[in-house]
Amino acid sequence: MRSPLRRLGLAAVLAFVLALFGMAPQAAAAEPAPAELTFTTETATTTPGGTVRLSMTLTNNRTYDIWFVYQTIDPTWLTTQRPDLKYGFTGCALATAAGSTPCAGTGPADLGANYGTTVPPGQSRTVTLTLQVAPDSGCNGNIGFYSYYYAEFSDTENAVGGPVYTPEARVLCA
Repeated sequence: MRSPLRRLGLAAVLAFVLALFGMAPQAAAAEPAPAELTFTTETATTTPGGTVRLSMTLTNNRTYDIWFVYQTIDPTWLTTQRPDLKYGFTGCALATAAGSTPCAGTGPADLGANYGTTVPPGQSRTVTLTLQVAPDSGCNGNIGFYSYYYAEFSDTENAVGGPVYTPEARVLCA
C-alpha cells in the first residue's frame, strides 16, 4: 500500500520544479477599467424646495485620449415608485483649471458631451449637476439615479460601463 505522504511529496517536488523553471501559473493583477465613472454628492439629505449637487467624475485609465463619451442618467426603480417626489436637473457645470464653466446641456440622456472635448490618459473630468427638489414634493423618500456610459478612445477602441449608481438623496419633511 502506498503512503499518502509519498504522493504529497511527489506533488510538492513537481510544483517546486515548475516554479523553478517559471512554468507555474502566475497570479495576475486585475487591470483597471479603461474608463471609470464615479458619483458623489455634497449632502445626503434635503427638504422640499432644496437642492443637491451631484458630481460625476470620468477617469481615463487608458494610454489614449477619450474622444467621445455618451452617457445616460435615469432614476432608479425605487425612485420611480414614489410619484410624489418631484425633482429635476436645473444646472450643470464642468470643473476646469480656470473654474467652472456651464455644460453643453442637461437632461436624462447624452450627458457625455458635458465632459469637454477630450480626456487625456490618467486624467479626470468632473461635472456637477444641480438636482432641484420641487417645493411641493413629497418627503421621507429617496431620490437616486443610475448611469450607463460608452467611451471612444483615440486608438479606435471603445469601452462601456454601468450601471453606476449615485448616492441617494433623502428628502426630509421640513
